[in-house]
Amino acid sequence: MSATAVVGLQWGDEAKGKIVDLLTDQHEIVVRYLGGNNAGHTVKFDGKTFKLSLLPAGVLRPGVTSVIATGVVINPEALLNEIAGVESQGVSIGEDLLISDRAHVIFPYHMAEEAIYEKQSGSSAIGTTMRGIGFCYREKAGRSHAIRVGELIRPDVLRSKLPEIIEFKNRLLTALDPEHTPFKADEVIEKYLHLGEKLKPHITDTTAYLHRQLKAGRRLLFEGAQGSLLDLDHGTFPFVTSSNSSGAGIHSGSGVPERHISRMIGIVKAYTTRVGGGPCPTELLDEVGQHIRDEGNEYGTVTGRPRRCGWLDAVATRYGANVSGVDCLAVMLLDVLSKLPELKICEAYEINGQRVEDFPSQIDDLAAAKPIYRTLKGWQTDICGVRKMADLPAEALEYVKVVSDLVGVPVQIVSVGPDRAQTILE
Repeated sequence: MSATAVVGLQWGDEAKGKIVDLLTDQHEIVVRYLGGNNAGHTVKFDGKTFKLSLLPAGVLRPGVTSVIATGVVINPEALLNEIAGVESQGVSIGEDLLISDRAHVIFPYHMAEEAIYEKQSGSSAIGTTMRGIGFCYREKAGRSHAIRVGELIRPDVLRSKLPEIIEFKNRLLTALDPEHTPFKADEVIEKYLHLGEKLKPHITDTTAYLHRQLKAGRRLLFEGAQGSLLDLDHGTFPFVTSSNSSGAGIHSGSGVPERHISRMIGIVKAYTTRVGGGPCPTELLDEVGQHIRDEGNEYGTVTGRPRRCGWLDAVATRYGANVSGVDCLAVMLLDVLSKLPELKICEAYEINGQRVEDFPSQIDDLAAAKPIYRTLKGWQTDICGVRKMADLPAEALEYVKVVSDLVGVPVQIVSVGPDRAQTILE
């Protein structure tokens, strides 16, 4: 077994990109297996900041092959813009990027449809990024109106399929919103054939490629996006993403069986954040929550939206760890808590007067949950320069120990700043 997986255990934004970037020099191939350009990774090194959305973090390491696998939904224009942005910062993509010909394509009508549904859903809106991700996945499941990346480089196929799809979408969107401006099939076809031609050197059967590399003994790193609590099947439905963002999605998203993975690393932020709708039991709507937001720069990499912030929810994180089957934890952004004199970790919920330690399966129960906290003393000293676990303040060490005890998984990585170098490895 020669593969490692990095999976977020919360509601996304756990700083997975930093750990993927750190581990890339120990691997030869990095695989992104789910989501779309609704996800975002920020990686900092050598004074540069890279904000990645569709591109795997492996593109930042020379000689590493980056794979956008079958489970990803792709906006070709967004991907090309991201490639151009990274190359403008001195990174050469070249032949080291492979894109699955089975991945599904996001079209403008997906984004238009999503925007209408979100607007008309009112208080029950999911709070999506308006990038058409969910509606592309919906058509993937529905099959009849889906287009895959491989069809972008087959003009006859695209020209035969898209007119019927666009005619249907125009009727639907006009019925939902009489002010909708109809899409013109010829314009969409020519634009997407042009985009496909630009991506053509990278498009291949990535499933076959990955199996060949495994047989050759090459080391793979699977890069999760979003987080386990946003998993379509195992997350806080309906306030979830449209794919399997827990470790459960690795096989379906890449075509590689999970038995090839020898190490599953769960990424957990030292506190809790959430974007969009849905319950968040430990959310802080006070000055402490705002302090965490400001210290952690908790604004979306993709959207810029302020994230909801609160104390670490160990009940939710433990559930994420169990669903994803992680072997160890990476505790991220520990430095963000350094100025607080007192810290809290949610160790259980009170629901209808009962102490509950299992994460609720029903959204109404989670909405009713009141956090039961364990209070810890803060360390109130700068830890950004610490590089060994033993050199952390005693209070910080105790905090990390309690996280490990409550989640039930050992901590092997602690991040004390955004840069590559600001990482403690056990």
